[in-house]
Parts: sequence; structure tokens; C-alpha cells
Amino acid sequence: MFTVIGERINTTLKKVKAAVADRDASYITEDVKQQEEAGATYIDVNAGARIGHETEDMCWLLEVVQAATNLPLCLDSPDPAVLEMACGRVEQRPMINSISLEKDRFEPMMAFLKGHSCRIVALCMDDSGMPKDVDEVVSRAKTLVAELEGIGYLRDDIFIDPLIQPLSVATGNGVMAMQSVERIMSELPGVHTTGGLSNISFGLPQRRMVNRTFLAAMMAIGFDSAIMDPLDRELMAVLTTATALKGGDRFCMNYLKGTRSGKIVA
Repeated sequence: MFTVIGERINTTLKKVKAAVADRDASYITEDVKQQEEAGATYIDVNAGARIGHETEDMCWLLEVVQAATNLPLCLDSPDPAVLEMACGRVEQRPMINSISLEKDRFEPMMAFLKGHSCRIVALCMDDSGMPKDVDEVVSRAKTLVAELEGIGYLRDDIFIDPLIQPLSVATGNGVMAMQSVERIMSELPGVHTTGGLSNISFGLPQRRMVNRTFLAAMMAIGFDSAIMDPLDRELMAVLTTATALKGGDRFCMNYLKGTRSGKIVA
């Protein structure tokens, strides 16, 4: 099953940031309910944009979001202390976003993750910066998986993020992401791959068209999760259709349901 990590409860978004600052629970509640209805698997919760307020904002968001949905949460922060606090406040087994190989992040995150029951987004980043080619992505992915397995995590709980980079920056970035996912899924059987889908379209016009086409191409070579906007109806229609084409929709029942309900239209 494809894992949709609903990206919308993120204080880097102006409306969410304002709602959090004003403690507008109704705005957050409605957005979460819409993401669930649209097919999200996890709700990502990121409170990092209001500098100096992340801990209190995360606490408030966790209370509001969990009152609005029974979906599990993806706890999103670069601060291990915030993630540890948040883990103690969730009602279901969460996903943690994220760990990387950057020394200042890797060591405290490994100490925190040991003994916790969660799923993990693992970024292919180290102290040298963003990966420059497919070999670097795969090498970092293998190191992350080995380290996480060493503290007891199963591959099914590891979501490798190859760090999708904008096509507008380098025309090879789409191919690099696809080749990275293909190799990770082949050379590290049992793990998952995920990433910020819309990163690919940054700086381009008609971004949603780029995102939708990219999702279909990525799914064709094994991509099985994305941090994405489930309220993009056409994007979700591509997801349902691509799942059927990959043989993941028995008798095309979800595709047929989508067409009958008007969620998939030509």
C-alpha cells in the first residue's frame, strides 16, 4: 500500500502559521479532516517555523490534531528534544521525521530512537551536504539502514528519503531521484522510500502538473510513499490510477470507486 504523508499541518505555510499563533483550532481541525477524507495515511505535524515557540506550538497542535482524527501522526522536527516530547504525547505509534547522517543530528537521534517503537524517515544527508549523485544517495541509505537495524528497527519501519532536488536547478535531478529509488528498493529489500514530492517542481510554473507526472514515474520504479498534499484531487487520482496499473488494486476496485464518485475524471 502506498503511504501518503499529508503535508499540510506545517507552520512554514502562512495560513497554518497564523492559525497556530492565534490558536485557531477550527482551521487546523477542518484541514486535518479533509486530509483524512482525501486518503492520507499519516498526518505530518511540523511546528518549527515560529522560532522560540516550537515546543508549545507542537504541544497545542498534537492536542488539536489528535482530537480531529484517528490517523497516526508523522512528527516532524529537526530537534530531537521536540521529537522526544512529542512521542510522549501521541496516542498511536508515530512516524518520526527525521534522522540523517549529520553528526549533530545523528547521534542524539540514535540515542532517542533506541528503545522507541516508531517508524522513521531517514534522510540521505551527511555533513558534506546534499548528495551529488546516485552512488552517494545509495551509500548513505545503506549506512542509515545498517545503523537503524543495529538498534533493533525492522526494514519495514524505515522510510529512506533520497532528498528530491528541484528540476529547475539541474535537469538531471528527476532522473537522479528515480535512479536512486530504483537502486534503494533493489539493493535494500524491505525498506520503503519517501520524500517531499513537490520539491521536484520548485521554481517551475504549473507545479502541480510536474508533481503529478513525477509521482507516476516514481511509482513505476518502486516509490511507495510521499510527503504530499492529499487535497490535490488530480494528484490523488494519479496515485489511484498508478496503483491499479502496478497491480496493486484487486479488480481495479479502488479505481472504479474513484471514477464513480467523481474523484477520477478525464
